[in-house]
Formats: sequence, structure tokens, C-alpha cells
Amino acid sequence: MPRPRKPRCCRAFEGDRVFKPRGLPMAELAVVRLGLDELEALRRCDLEGESQTAAGVPMGVSRGTVQRLVKSARRKVVRALLEPAALVIETGEDDENLRSDA
Repeated sequence: MPRPRKPRCCRAFEGDRVFKPRGLPMAELAVVRLGLDELEALRRCDLEGESQTAAGVPMGVSRGTVQRLVKSARRKVVRALLEPAALVIETGEDDENLRSDA
């Protein structure tokens, strides 16, 4: 039996949730789902320039977890850019771990 998933503190997402190629109907596209925790790890490491260790502290996860999240997020973003796919950011229905000031 796997360990229970540790809650991850992520910044509240307020932007567009779906990014897709222009001119293609959503029904014809594959969907790539990017988790909010993956987006947060990508933002902290790639946009803010934080180390994986520093990025993991406010998220409440280890450096190894941040590394896996960033790797997964990068793969999904590249797939959505190179294939005709829509990138959907999943904000989740449980917002108790979301902060607007993270």
C-alpha cells in the first residue's frame, strides 16, 4: 500500500486554465493535464530561479519531489507545444492548501 500523499502548498492559480493551438477545435485535440503542484514547482524553479531545495520549503515537499514535479511538468508542456494538444491546468476542487500570496 503506498504512502498517503503529502499536502502541497501551492499558489492560487488565477489565469487561464486551458491553452490550445489556435484554429483547432478542442474536440480534435489530445488533452495534457498539468497539476497545480507541477505548475508551482515549474514557476519557482524556472521562472523565479529558485533551487529545487529552496522551492520545496514553502511547498512543504522534499527536493526530490520538486525534481520529479519539474521533470513531469516540463515534459507535459513540451508535449503540448509540439503535438496538437491542449494544456489544461488542473486547479483541483480542494482549495484548502491554496494561498494567494505564495
